[in-house]
Amino acid sequence: MALQFISAEEAASLVKHNDNVGFSGFTHAGSPKVVPVEIARRAEAEHAKGNPFQIGVFTGASTGDSIDGALTRAKAIKFRTPYQTNSDTRAALNNGEFDFFDLHLSQLAQEIRYGFYGKINVAIVEACDVTESGEIVPTTGVGITPTICRLADIVIVELNKGVPSRLRGIHDIYELQDPPKRREIPIYEIQNRVGLQYVKVDPRKIRVVETERDGDGKGFTPVDELTTRIGQNVADFFVSEINAKRIPPHFLPVQSGVGNIANAVLSAMGDHPDIPRFEVYTEVIQDAVIDMMQKGTVSFASGCSLTVSNGVLQKFYDDIDFFKKKLVLRPSEISNNPGLVRRLGIISLNTAIEVDLFGSVNSTHVNGTKMMNGIGGSGDFTRNAYLSVFLTPSTAKNGAISCIVPKVTHEDHTEHSVKIVVTEYGVADLRGKDPKSRAIEIIEKCAHPDYRPLLHEYINRGVKGHIPQDFYACFAFHHALVETGSMLNTDFSKYPRM
Repeated sequence: MALQFISAEEAASLVKHNDNVGFSGFTHAGSPKVVPVEIARRAEAEHAKGNPFQIGVFTGASTGDSIDGALTRAKAIKFRTPYQTNSDTRAALNNGEFDFFDLHLSQLAQEIRYGFYGKINVAIVEACDVTESGEIVPTTGVGITPTICRLADIVIVELNKGVPSRLRGIHDIYELQDPPKRREIPIYEIQNRVGLQYVKVDPRKIRVVETERDGDGKGFTPVDELTTRIGQNVADFFVSEINAKRIPPHFLPVQSGVGNIANAVLSAMGDHPDIPRFEVYTEVIQDAVIDMMQKGTVSFASGCSLTVSNGVLQKFYDDIDFFKKKLVLRPSEISNNPGLVRRLGIISLNTAIEVDLFGSVNSTHVNGTKMMNGIGGSGDFTRNAYLSVFLTPSTAKNGAISCIVPKVTHEDHTEHSVKIVVTEYGVADLRGKDPKSRAIEIIEKCAHPDYRPLLHEYINRGVKGHIPQDFYACFAFHHALVETGSMLNTDFSKYPRM
């Protein structure tokens, strides 16, 4: 049957108040760009008439401003999950303007299928190709696309003519079978393909909106002295692990979180003469991975999205036949699958907001209350990694904040899951250490020298028990920050002893 082509405005009119809408993509990569803006305009028009108009928003991860930003500013969001990075969205959810719940990214697609969050009414997805038989070829991000397309009553396809249709063949689209008869995912090496090159949909559900939009990728902040030192510390640590035969000589696949520190670490690994060529099994493929593929230091990469700067994206398109042999994009429930992480022996590299003396990590909430972005896939990888590594500068806000604290104000990753902590000062290896030994290791190897006396003072307060955590004084650093503007002004004498 012939596909139905409609305008973006007509597509937006198919979305009703209180609908649950699933969007493709993972970060800005693969996110639809024109229909969400029209939905936001429609919401504004309905609000001006005094009518309600809000939708539930399900995405693979964060999105571009055309989704999160536009819908937030139009007050068109009823609730949102599972992850975001947009400044307007962050402010709105922290102000309680809509409901937001954080979730491990590997879980969302299956929990939608389980019916935990209600019906998906409309799916809006970006594609570089769509056929009359219902084959939808995603662009540079997959996320939860297969599940929302299968379950939605209407599938709106933004056919982006700015993305070459030759991208077909880079995807491996595979949905998990639901319990109780779920089988293993037959991926035993990261190059294995187990699914389709496209998302298959009943063509009667499809409506096509033609677009031609460039990528939204911004460049990364250049590597500076701090990120260089963190990257070098990680690379040197991995070499020591190879020499100690705790990492195989051919190395293991690497997962890397999003951001400048992660990009700098990957670059340092690629530049180190004693680290062999390695594979990447991750959620987000960034600039450094593309560069390292061309240099030959990364042999193959599996991810959920190609989240790169516009210049690197064009480089990718210009040499697409080369990259299609070295890269595969999968749904998030596959790219982040805990079972595959454990089976493949992934080394995880993720960033922290703060780390406490016993190895617990806060990766989501500033001062325990203000959501930053969300847990993303860090938990999917950390808990199941061959070796879990967390990266953070030792301080923030020009030294007013120590990123090494007595106790984290929000706990996303417990000390049971965190093996290695790295700052610009060094590497704390927490494996096989009791709580107090972990604390000494973190203070001496990772804390900023200005904060080490205060951290030692906390540990030496004489608390009895397996973990010397003082519930009177454990948030003294944070109290000092609120009261004086700097954690350096912490005064433990103000607190009663346990």
